[in-house]
Amino acid sequence: MLKIIIPTIMLLPTALLSPPKNLWTNTTMHGFLIATLSLQWLLPSHYPHKNLTPWTGIDQISSPLLVLSCWLLPLMMLASQNHLQHEPPIRKRIFITTLTLVQPFIIIAFSTTELMLFYISFEATLIPTLILITRWGNQPERLSAGIYLLFYTLTSSLPLLIAILYLHTLTGSLHLTMLKLTHPLLTSSWSTLLLSLALSTAFMVKAPLYGLHLWLPKAHVEAPIAGSMLLAALLLKLGGYGLMRITLLTGPLSTHLHYPFLTLALWGAFMSSSICLRQTDLKSLIAYSSISHMGLVIAASTIQTHWSFTGAMILMISHGLTSSMLFCLANTNYERTHSRILLMTRGLQPLLPLMATWWLLANLTNMALPPTTNFMAELTIMAALFNWSPLTIILTGAATLLTASYTLFMLLTTQRGPLPTHITSMQNSNTREHLLMTLHIAPALLLIMKPELISGVPL
Repeated sequence: MLKIIIPTIMLLPTALLSPPKNLWTNTTMHGFLIATLSLQWLLPSHYPHKNLTPWTGIDQISSPLLVLSCWLLPLMMLASQNHLQHEPPIRKRIFITTLTLVQPFIIIAFSTTELMLFYISFEATLIPTLILITRWGNQPERLSAGIYLLFYTLTSSLPLLIAILYLHTLTGSLHLTMLKLTHPLLTSSWSTLLLSLALSTAFMVKAPLYGLHLWLPKAHVEAPIAGSMLLAALLLKLGGYGLMRITLLTGPLSTHLHYPFLTLALWGAFMSSSICLRQTDLKSLIAYSSISHMGLVIAASTIQTHWSFTGAMILMISHGLTSSMLFCLANTNYERTHSRILLMTRGLQPLLPLMATWWLLANLTNMALPPTTNFMAELTIMAALFNWSPLTIILTGAATLLTASYTLFMLLTTQRGPLPTHITSMQNSNTREHLLMTLHIAPALLLIMKPELISGVPL
């Protein structure tokens, strides 16, 4: 565990002491070294936990998410270089430091076996994200987006803290392994019902569940590219991961509590897909598509079957890579046209033909085309939900249909159609951007060969 956390913390002196000329090269290379080191967590092991210490342990659910978070750190640095081009070196250093600071907290959150430590790191990721959005966002609305993010997350986290403290008084321990053995929530009473509700609400907001999602489009639209990638690929996964851990504790007796959540999640998948069809803002469209995909993850986590957990796990990883790639593509358009409005940035295929290839690949994975891992995940989740209740096929089927529609709508509006008259010259796509897209899509395509690495089941 420490052999990843210590190099991650050592990124701070790298960022602060590198000469300005080599700042991006040094920090990005350091990030890639950490990402390569973290790949060892995907190796099969004979035990339920790898690297087990008193506070942390890596099992099949957390290892793919940990590798994803280590993989995306250097990619965020690669994506931000153009955005920070004209900033003084000190601000670049502060930016990289902020990005690096969030990483140890995410690693601890995904690998801890103790609820209190999980809560602390879960909350601590909020501060660097808030700094990224409110300091490096593009519009003045970034402050209101930051306030939305802060208040939604904090309001939902207070009941979680109280519930964790109450659990401690009940059982005397907050270790997940101990809680699974003692089953403190198996008695059917009002207190356990409220406890289960308090435990899951914070993760429902973070995931986000439709209805508690208003902070997400705001935060995404106002965040700089690194903030968007961090939010879409990692912080939403914290919600899904927490939900998977907590639903295992609450046990099958509180399932009547999960009915409204499950219904809302599926309805949200359907609704946010239809909202996507009406969007004029490209980043907002991708943000709403995240809500739709995470709705399926929430629904799968609440029914607690092996199939649904496998589907939720694969969907979280593939969505992390796909949505992050889509945000990078939207950012390359934004840097050239200085507009996120779809009508203002249409018909770019003749100008950026190579970028059109990346757009096609990203959109095909987003709409869950076979044989991508997104397809495997959605199919697994839909099968698990259908097995649980055949009625769910109405909502999941409609959501899938709408997903295909808005993805094609996004591809056609950005790449096809007449070029707007105000676009006279366009900067060519460069190697850095192509490398960034390759590093997003390559893992997604390679995982098609061996999806069991990220399926959350023992190898």
